[in-house]
Amino acid sequence: MPRSSRTITADDIMATEQFELIRKEKKAEAIERKKLSRLSVGPNAVILFENWDSMWLQVQEMLRIEKGGPEQVADELAAYDPMVPKGSELTATVLFEVADQDQRDKFLRTIGNVENHISIRVGDHLIEARPEGDIQRTRESDGKASAVHFFHFDFPAEAIAAWKSGEGQAMVVIDHPAYGHAALIGKNTREFLACECF
Repeated sequence: MPRSSRTITADDIMATEQFELIRKEKKAEAIERKKLSRLSVGPNAVILFENWDSMWLQVQEMLRIEKGGPEQVADELAAYDPMVPKGSELTATVLFEVADQDQRDKFLRTIGNVENHISIRVGDHLIEARPEGDIQRTRESDGKASAVHFFHFDFPAEAIAAWKSGEGQAMVVIDHPAYGHAALIGKNTREFLACECF
């Protein structure tokens, strides 16, 4: 699996029978990876930074669940390969979580257009979130935000250098009027993402 290519191809995908043989090991690796790539931002938001391995595993799991065979591979690669960081970006899944369904529905109606209020700050650099694809993130009919978002953070060279050097604080910021929270990105996470994404 040529992770260094920063893309997942059909040649990287295992037949489900082969994947079953290593699935337990790969799921355990994912749990360890999330210790470095998962960050809570306030009480209701979680950001999961993605990499080649997390997206490869997602493709394999979707093929395992849906059993679409070779015909399904192209669709899954089209959905998940764009979220593999391509060398000058971080990519992330952002989840808004509220346990109670009714409360979650109410909460999501208060944070419409939150996708325009998420950024990463590293030192003096501000990198705004760019939603993946052209999927609608906030329903026009009632202003309800999606519970799941997929983002790219496009880093200029200077911000990459600052990230790698450990310069300044790095943090995820959500500055929506109804949900204003920030979370520091720790040293170990910065180092992990520097290796995986830049």
